[in-house]
Amino acid sequence: MVKIGILGAAGYTGGELIRVLLNHPEAEIVFANSESNAGNLVSDVHEGLVGETDLRFSSQMPFEAVDVIFLCFGHGKSAQFLSEHDIPSRVKIIDLAQDFRIAGAHDFIYGLPEIHREAIGKAQKLANPGCFATAIQLALLPALQSGIICGDIHINGITGSTGAGQKPGATTHYSWRNDNISVYKTFTHQHLLEIGQTVRELQPDYEGRLLFIPQRGCFARGIFVTAYAKCDTPIEEVHDIYANFYKDAAFTHVVSKSPDLKQVVNTNKAVVYVEKYEDQLLMISCIDNLLKGAVGQAVQNMNLMFGLDENCGLKLKASAF
Repeated sequence: MVKIGILGAAGYTGGELIRVLLNHPEAEIVFANSESNAGNLVSDVHEGLVGETDLRFSSQMPFEAVDVIFLCFGHGKSAQFLSEHDIPSRVKIIDLAQDFRIAGAHDFIYGLPEIHREAIGKAQKLANPGCFATAIQLALLPALQSGIICGDIHINGITGSTGAGQKPGATTHYSWRNDNISVYKTFTHQHLLEIGQTVRELQPDYEGRLLFIPQRGCFARGIFVTAYAKCDTPIEEVHDIYANFYKDAAFTHVVSKSPDLKQVVNTNKAVVYVEKYEDQLLMISCIDNLLKGAVGQAVQNMNLMFGLDENCGLKLKASAF
């Protein structure tokens, strides 16, 4: 059994991580840390877990008793936490924030399994990709690696309210979000940094821009991405490129007709679709932002880091209706 500690366990990602790990046959949650909820039942905060666990939040962090810790903090807090705490060198670290996603003066591996599976398997410290970054990269990866697109890449992505975290805000309040849509961080979203890093990895001389317009959707969970760029390759060849690229992927599936969000919500799946319109290649992907865009991918990475079946604990049912 992989013994696990969770830091920042009271938020959306912490609760979703607990939900997944409780049903993981090779995982044991040793502690779920939350200073503000210490002593309270996890199911009193994450009420969907009523009847599934008697686990209580803890103020203690017995790192010596675990094999891996998941950092479910807000962005910027993981680096500070690690600088203030002595984590045994044998304990693996999986960070769900953006603190270590960009290569630099750290030894974290960027954990996108579709291109980094081998490195993830050897990793001691892992930076889990962002939600928009995951969806967008999965749409683009085969086209970038094969060099079939050029010029600016135009991207539109719409995300559910859980992507903004559990703390209430003006744009997550139900009466504002319901029956509404809006754009934010136009052309400047923070996930463009890690997407750009992957573009340079796969095609160092790519000269086009990533023009991304994020949108807030009036639903709780999920991300739906559409992207397009210039492409002169026949669509039959494009289909073959995408099918071959993802043929061994555990959770990313290329489909033959335009997908919808309900195919992936509540699962760790990503669904990808491509089509040609004259000289423009349309690339569509959709994921659950809390699972393949966060917790599910983190558990997928944990499985790889510990030599487990990549699918272990992640055979989840989509909310088809």
